[in-house]
This record gives sequence, structure tokens and C-alpha cells, in this order.
Amino acid sequence: MKNNICSWWWIRISCVLLFVSSSHCFYLPGVAPQDFQKGDLLKVKVNKLTSTKTQLPYSYYSIPYCRPDNIIDSAENLGEVLRGDRIENSPYVFKMREPQMCNVVCRLTLDKKTAKAFKEKINDEYLVNMILDNLPLVVPVRRNDLEQSVVYQHGFHVGLRGQYAGTKDEKHFINNHLAFTVKYHKDEQMDAARIVGFEVKPFSVKHEYEGQWNEKTRLTSCDPHAKRTVTSNENPQEVDDKKEIIFTYDVEFQESDVKWASRWDTYLLMADDQIHWFSIVNSLMIVLFLSGMVAMIMLRTLYRDISKYNQLETQEEAQEETGWKLVHGDVFRAPENSDLLCVYVGTGVQFFGMTLVTMIFALLGFLSPSNRGGLMTAMLLLWAFMGIFGGYTSARLYKMFKGTELKTITLKTAFIFPGTVFAIFFILNTLIWGEKSSGAVPFGTMFALVFLWFGISVPLVFLGSYIGFKKPTIEDPVKTNKIARQIPEQAWYMNPAFSILIGGILPFGAVFIELFFILTSIWLHQFYYIFGFLFIVFVILIITCVEITIVLCYFQLCSEDYSWWWRSYLTSGSSALYLFLYAAFYFFTKLDITKPVSGILYFGYMLIASYAFFVLTGAIGFYACFMFTRLIYSSVKID
Repeated sequence: MKNNICSWWWIRISCVLLFVSSSHCFYLPGVAPQDFQKGDLLKVKVNKLTSTKTQLPYSYYSIPYCRPDNIIDSAENLGEVLRGDRIENSPYVFKMREPQMCNVVCRLTLDKKTAKAFKEKINDEYLVNMILDNLPLVVPVRRNDLEQSVVYQHGFHVGLRGQYAGTKDEKHFINNHLAFTVKYHKDEQMDAARIVGFEVKPFSVKHEYEGQWNEKTRLTSCDPHAKRTVTSNENPQEVDDKKEIIFTYDVEFQESDVKWASRWDTYLLMADDQIHWFSIVNSLMIVLFLSGMVAMIMLRTLYRDISKYNQLETQEEAQEETGWKLVHGDVFRAPENSDLLCVYVGTGVQFFGMTLVTMIFALLGFLSPSNRGGLMTAMLLLWAFMGIFGGYTSARLYKMFKGTELKTITLKTAFIFPGTVFAIFFILNTLIWGEKSSGAVPFGTMFALVFLWFGISVPLVFLGSYIGFKKPTIEDPVKTNKIARQIPEQAWYMNPAFSILIGGILPFGAVFIELFFILTSIWLHQFYYIFGFLFIVFVILIITCVEITIVLCYFQLCSEDYSWWWRSYLTSGSSALYLFLYAAFYFFTKLDITKPVSGILYFGYMLIASYAFFVLTGAIGFYACFMFTRLIYSSVKID
């Protein structure tokens, strides 16, 4: 029988993992493939320059690259603007399935200012990002492992630093020749083809030519007529004042067996080795097992307590009895700062709704990485629309606490959390603006964010609050005494600060491995697509928040301490402290950020993330303890 049960569990786990592993192939529903005939124009678009050292994106034309006659900005959604994406046209134009060799884009003579701009970007290891048919440009890099596998780097470096042979002076060299490879999948019945890959190999080459430069000048360092191609053995192109740079490119077309629907697999399957997946599953199974054990102990202990309390026959026996039943007259007494608790619980419910719906959309493929900025746009819109649940929750709790200032509690729910986040965001945006980065949110987008807040979220919070206050008051299962009972002196391990800090360890333990991948995707500019695993982690997080809060709440009531309201929220919410500490650990061990502004940005954004995690986990813990106390006190006979 046990073997059958084990087999059944492993089948279910295998099915879940199969779903997870295949979920990344989903494409955004409604996005149609584009067919290209031979000779059709392929227009390459340029995106932002990015660096893991500074975390400050810049537009492509912020440095003096070759420009088209007219620079045209592509339409960008809210998420793309917030990410710092600036998608524009470029002078790189191909013809489908027509190879080109050594095409000259432009010739540029540097001055001190332009040379300095290139050198700064080379020093900060900036990468140039381009797009063709919605596919980002990648550089194939061969790993030095046993399998000699290939990983893909997003974008190519602006240049590199090095030394000439026999000298010690460090020079800057620019990648001025790009060897593009466009991979396509050809339809067997038709002559049309679909683009399934966009790769590049960058080279630094000091181009040479004879005579005076004009439009018809032929290069001797790269000549299609003589079939002389650029190789890595060429003299590199130095960046300095009065240096002449000629930008060139090749393009070749390769037929591929990869179908259009699977073309993003190349980008998404470049994550770490499979050992990471096994470690995630292993961690989650351990946490789930521990949580199950704790739940079993709790249920057995509670069942014995309730049976014992209900069998007490005499008043003397009842007076001799100790434990959680003794505080029945105070356990539902309104806490201090009950209005603030209502606000934070409502905010947590709003954030929980946003997170849950976002993950469902992501699992269904609507938030695929091919839909640039879709994830952030969806989160912001859902946050605004979930305001109705936040207002409803805070109003119902406030009414239960006999509150009368409904407008005040509604305004606090609508403004405390988003106002704090917006203030931090505004300060960080001012710093980014001071660096002249494309990551600075423009005025129009800032207005759109304010409109989402004041035009949608705030009215919905008021609507939810009105509905919640009209509902019948939540009745307590036992009456509250007029005079508060004195709380006996507590053991050191039941000290509020100690138990709260201990309570946050288990929820953090459920997410910290997945947190590593999330931080890597954000700060090292990788794609994050494993929403199946993330959803499992989210479910485990809920379970651990619920169970650790109930356990500590039970121990607290058994020691005749009835002030559980705030402690239940803070117990699971304290996991946000560990999240922030882990973010600091990640900063010093994994990132190579040197600029003070970039460090402030990192810790500012991680502070916002930790604050959001605090309200999310805090609300889960509060409701777990709230339902638990109502359940146990409604199960015993109270005279």
C-alpha cells in the first residue's frame, strides 16, 4: 500500500515538472509569425545599452554610433519604459536570404568628447542590444566544459581593453565590425521563411583603404570582391582623439530546423545546469515535509486540548486548568494601532491578489519574454484593479474593531503603501535622471503611473471599503471582558522580538533558492521564464507562512499572552528582513557594481521588493492566525 502511495506521489510530481519544463515554450496568444520572401527588407532595431557593473541603461544613440537619416522611436508599453528600453531604427538593413559582405555603415573621426564617451562605455563593460523580428541579438560563447556547450550572451560589448605586444599601456578598442548570422526556418510548400535566430560575432578591426575616402572607396582590410573577410587576427581599432573608425558588417543566412514557435528556446534554455532544478525541488520537498510534520503535531495537540477542556465538570477543575482557554475573554480584544493593522492587512490582500493573478497569466504564456515589458505592465495594472479587495478587507476588519472613521482608514489603505513606494521610486528616478540614463522614467510615463494610482486604484479602494463596511460585522466566537487580563511574565524564548525573528526563517527558507534565480535575471540581465517552479514556490511559501504563524500563535496563547494580532502579522512578515539581508549578501558576492549611484539603486529597489514581500507574507500570516483562533475558541464550551 505504501509503495502504491509513493508511486502515485512521484507520478504527480513528474506531471507537475513536465508541465513546468514545457511551460516556457508557450507564446503570447495572438502574436502571429511573419513570413519573409527572398529579397524582403529586414530592418534591425537597436535597443538600450546595458551593463551589469552600473545597472544604468542608456539609449543606443547616446554614444556616437552610425545613425540613420531619421531616428524613429518604436511604440513602447509601460513596462518597457520602466525597464529603460528605448527601441529605435538603425542603419543596419538586410535583404532576406541575400548574404552581404563588408558593407560600410559609416566613417567616423573621433574628437576628445566622442572618444571619451566610447571609453567610458568600454570601461563599464556596456553591451549593445539589437532586435530583429522581435528576437534579441545574442553572441554565442563556447563554455570550457567537457561538453564544450554553447551559451548565449545578450548583446555584444561596445569594445574591450588591451595592450599592444611589448607595451604596458592599456588601450581601448572598439568592436566596429559585426558578423551577423540570421537563422531562418523555410516552409516546404512555400518559398517564404520565418526568422528563428539572430546572432553576431563582433570584431575590432582597423580598416585600411587606398587614396582619399569617398562613397565608392573599397576597403583593403575587408573586400567582398577579393573575398577577404575579417578575422580575429586583424589589427584592432583603437579609440582615441582624432582616430578614424569605419563601421562595417557582414550578414549570412543559415537554414534551421528550429520552428518559429520554439525559436525562444535558445534564449530561455541558457540558464544554469540541471543541478539547480534538482536543488529547488529538493528544497521545496524538505520544507513541505517539515511543514506537514508541524501540522500533524499541532492537530494532535489541539484535539487533545479541546477534548480535555470540554470534559471539565467542576469550576475548581476549570480554575486549576491553564493554557489558551484562560484568555478567552481577552483574545479578541482590539490591539493597539488597530487602524494601521487594518491598513496593512488590506494592502497585503491587494498584493496577494496581484501576485496570484500575475502568476496565473504567466503560466498560461501571456507574459512570455517575447512580450517585452508585459510582466511589469500586468503587475501595475493588476495592482490598481486589486484595490477593491484591499479596501474591502481593511473596512471589514476596521468595522470588527468597532471603528467609525471609515474615510480615514480608506485613505490610509489607498496611500500608505503606494505612497511610500512612490516616494522611494521618485528619489531613485531623480538619481537616474541625474546620470542621463534612459532608465529615467519620462514625465508622460510618470503621469500614467499617477493616473493608475489616483484614477483607478484609489476609487476602487473606496468602492471596496464602502462594500466592506456595509457588510454585517464579523462576530467574535466568545465575549470580550471589560477589564483586560494581566499577561504573566513570559519565558525568554517567547519574547516578541525573538519569536518574530525566528518565525521569518522558514518562509524565507522556502524561497531563497528561487530568489537567487530571480535576482540573477533582474541584475545580470537574464530572462526569467520558470513560472511553473515559481508558482510551486509561491504555494509552499503560503503553506509555510500559515503553519509557522499558527504554531507560534498557539504557543503564545498557551503561555497566556493574548496580544497576537500584530505578532501574527510580523511573524511571517519578518521573512522580508531575511530577504533584504540576502539581497545585501548577493550584492557583495555576485555583483561587480562599483558606482555609488548604482549601489543606491540596487538597495533602493530591493528595499521596495522587501517591503512588498513584508505586506504579502504578513497578511497571509495574519489571516492564518485569525482563522485559527476563531476556530479553536468556537470549539470549546465557554460558560
